[in-house]
Formats: sequence, C-alpha cells, structure tokens
Amino acid sequence: MFDFLVGIIESLLSNYPLIVAGTACLAAQIIKIFYYWIRDKKFELKHLFEAGGMPSAHSASVTALFITIGIIEGFFSPYFAIAFTFAVIVMYDATGVRRAAGMQALILNRIMEDIYSAGKENPEKLKELIGHTPFEVLMGILVGIVTTLVFFCCIL
Repeated sequence: MFDFLVGIIESLLSNYPLIVAGTACLAAQIIKIFYYWIRDKKFELKHLFEAGGMPSAHSASVTALFITIGIIEGFFSPYFAIAFTFAVIVMYDATGVRRAAGMQALILNRIMEDIYSAGKENPEKLKELIGHTPFEVLMGILVGIVTTLVFFCCIL
C-alpha cells in the first residue's frame, strides 16, 4: 500500500503539465494579493483563495497547461488540441457566463439593499466578483505564458 502511494506521488511530481499549470494558478493568485494591496491600499490574504479578479488564475493555469503540452507532446498533437480547446472554453466561460452571473449578483444585491433598507434584517449578499473582464483574462494568459517560459528556460 505504501509503495502504491509513493508511486502516485512520484508520478504527480514528474507530471510537468500539472506542475506548470498549478504553479501558474498559484502565481496568479499571489499576484492578486499584491494587485489589490496596491489598488485598495489593504493587504488581504483572502485574495489567495478567491475566484474572479485580476489576473485570471483560470486563464493562467489553462494557458500554462496547453503550452506545456505543446512543448512536450508537440503543437500538432491531439493532446495539444484537447488542451487548447479546453483553455478556450474556460476563458470564454470566465468572460461570458461567469461575468454575467457576477453582474446579475451586483444588481440583485442592490435590489436587496433597497428592499431591506428600512428593516433591521441584513440579508446575505451574493458574491459579485466571480467572472473576469477580457483584460483580466489577457493578464492571466500572460502569467501562464511567463510561468511556462520560466519553468522550461530556467528550471529544466
């Protein structure tokens, strides 16, 4: 049983697409902390665990994933095609469906504030920052590209 677990861990630690994608995601989340610290003048670690915002960690990770697969398997391989298609869907969803849901949450929160402004009840607000602007996605793509280049140029 122990050998089986060690084998799984060794496999995961040698899976470059997974490592680079995870590193890009983490890098984007860390950048969020400092971006919002500069913008809002408040240092908050909660940004490390939030979805949405600047830059897009989703875009960073899927970009790093498809570029790494392209480097390892070839840019004309079916694996690259699958990863690239997956990345496009994720980025489209981040700027489309998830962003629209965030805008709807903003409007619903305003309606709830108006309804409950006279009363003592304070309803729980909906999460408004769940999607991305195209610029946030673009910055996520850049984080994914840079993370992948650093990994392959400096680490391997």
